Amino acid sequence: MNKSDEGSTVSYWEATKDLLKGAVSPPASADVCIIGAGISGLTSAYLIAKKGHSVAVLDDGLIGGGETSRTTAHLSNAIDDRIYRIEEWHGAEKAALAVEAHTKAIDLIESIAREENIECDFSRVDGYLFEAPDGEDNLAKEIEAARRCGLSVEWADRAPISGADKCLRFPRQGQFHVLKYLNGLAAAVERLGGTLVSNAHVEDWTGGESPTVTIEGGVAVKASSLVLATNYPLKSKMFHRLSPYRTYAIGFEVPSGTIEKALYWDTADPYRYVRIQPDENKDILIVGGEDHRTGKEDDGEDRFEKLRQWTSEHFPEVGEVRYKWSGQVLETHDGLAYIGPYSANEPNVFMITGDSGMGMTHGTIGGMLVSDTIMGIENPWSMVFDPSRIATQSITEAVPELISSTVPYTDWVTGGDVSSEEEIGNGEGAIIRSGVSKVAVYRDEDGQLHRRSAVCTHLGCIVRFNSIEKTWDCPCHGSRFSVDGCVLNAPAIQPLAEAE
Repeated sequence: MNKSDEGSTVSYWEATKDLLKGAVSPPASADVCIIGAGISGLTSAYLIAKKGHSVAVLDDGLIGGGETSRTTAHLSNAIDDRIYRIEEWHGAEKAALAVEAHTKAIDLIESIAREENIECDFSRVDGYLFEAPDGEDNLAKEIEAARRCGLSVEWADRAPISGADKCLRFPRQGQFHVLKYLNGLAAAVERLGGTLVSNAHVEDWTGGESPTVTIEGGVAVKASSLVLATNYPLKSKMFHRLSPYRTYAIGFEVPSGTIEKALYWDTADPYRYVRIQPDENKDILIVGGEDHRTGKEDDGEDRFEKLRQWTSEHFPEVGEVRYKWSGQVLETHDGLAYIGPYSANEPNVFMITGDSGMGMTHGTIGGMLVSDTIMGIENPWSMVFDPSRIATQSITEAVPELISSTVPYTDWVTGGDVSSEEEIGNGEGAIIRSGVSKVAVYRDEDGQLHRRSAVCTHLGCIVRFNSIEKTWDCPCHGSRFSVDGCVLNAPAIQPLAEAE
């Protein structure tokens, strides 16, 4: 990739570190089978393999090539939904345990990098939460809640960023190069006897006493325990509790040392998040934000431009844009991930999902908590992240997300985006009505047409085109498909059908 190509949507991490291919074929059995080779899957595999158990990790793509490679790699215990809200929703005890879990997750990443000699640019940095003009967060309430949870947070006169005069400073946050870390973690898993398998599309799994995973082509892997460490847990019916969002990021080149290395977040909704990544003889300022419900909008270039303008106002010293990309975030309604048993009927199947904008620490917490549960170790965090917990948010917070998951079904009775294929330009996609059906049509850069059914194979919503990623995205529950119909993001498992 040409790093100066602003049309690219390859993340900074993918552009600066090769993804791993993994083993050629899966084993017939393992003590633990893990679906998903992102940070949650590999952390689980590493901790379980260290205890002497055999582990098989399966991924639909390359190792580390999922949403983990689309992060901005903040490592923080400053919870995105704010600690005082976690107290309101979950109570003081669980809020303190949640903060402790995120803190320990950063500690674990640091200790693994040190123990395994992983050169992943890990460093401890301060984090600054500063007010945005249209922000809704209460910083006074936040500092009191943070201190009740044991954090040494303090007021700062200003953050080292233009226009941030009132802020909180969170010490001992962290950052790293996520793919360098995953490469080292994967090597450690293999050294410990684990097997990593890439390009293994999982078609089904069954639970019971001996969970079995079926891979495309009929290959089966049997295990004593199964971990669903995908962004969305396969076959789960939690779509009403997981809200999918697209988030955007830009990487700007700046002279080395120009901007203080720290984590920055504002209180806007959606908020902006910023960090510095050292890169050879320069730095890369990574700025993220401009989130929206997946499939609801197709204005990625406008959102990149808004991030660019915001960055110019707060960091006037930035240079050219070198990277830009987007990723998928699954928000829960109460600010914390779902980590633990898949259901009461499947005691040997576990899930890690609902990153809520904190995928690196939530994923690491998932690895710690699931590995403890599988090995029979009691962990007080289990009650905090229990997937079966009763929702604690107010009805006014839950209903808008539920409506967003159902309103798009009206697309069945509307017309298409265009009336004929001739209106679709090279590199563009559109929905066309064909009788009572709808067809997703993409014309590639060579003028070749790719036609698939526009009906999402999850629950029948009509997909919409994502012009930034060149994908078909479902506005109901966040499934995503390539222009050829292959599944990129669950909850869908089956590809888009061929167009009639």
